[in-house]
Amino acid sequence: MTILQVDTLLTLVLLSVLFSFGSSRLPRLIKLVAFQGIVVSMIPFLLGHDMTAGGIVFTLATIAIRGIIIPMSIITAINRVDIKREVEPIIGYNASIVCGLLLIVTATYIGKNLNIPAVKDYTLLFPTAIALLVAGMFLLMSRRNAIAMVLGYITMENGIYLVGTTISVKARHIVEFGILLDILAGVMIMAIILQNIKQTFDDVDTAHLRSLKE
Repeated sequence: MTILQVDTLLTLVLLSVLFSFGSSRLPRLIKLVAFQGIVVSMIPFLLGHDMTAGGIVFTLATIAIRGIIIPMSIITAINRVDIKREVEPIIGYNASIVCGLLLIVTATYIGKNLNIPAVKDYTLLFPTAIALLVAGMFLLMSRRNAIAMVLGYITMENGIYLVGTTISVKARHIVEFGILLDILAGVMIMAIILQNIKQTFDDVDTAHLRSLKE
């Protein structure tokens, strides 16, 4: 795949970050995070890395987990609690989009000033990794909906994976597969917790959990 095509896909990932910041519909947010995960998982193939049979299997399994299993698990969870829209976020959607634009500009500036020989031809690879990492942190801090916070964690992990792809190829798959299994287990636990929160508070706003202290 040519450098232009890789950078085009990474540009779409950066655009998906903006859409995720401005989206109040949880199904749309899930699809955006799934798209990010698929593209990020495909990066080793797109960069033309020499991969063993085991590496190819791990990469395909990663794509399946990120793009199908985790999104479908979260969709099943929100269907059970009958939640389609996110509760009002801590930071408004318009302000979040502005923050996203500043994040992308800053990540691009930092990426251009870092000299990483392994990916020097792919100008958007490291900026996209930084943007996903910080975007996940932002969603964790700016959203009150438990599902949106989990999606923020997954977005952050996508950034971590892309950073690993950027810096090193060796031993990446084993570490990443272990992280993915942890995330998958976390999603399953989240589904159980969401069901209990919904039954107790009739909502999934994490702000209601403060009442448990009283």
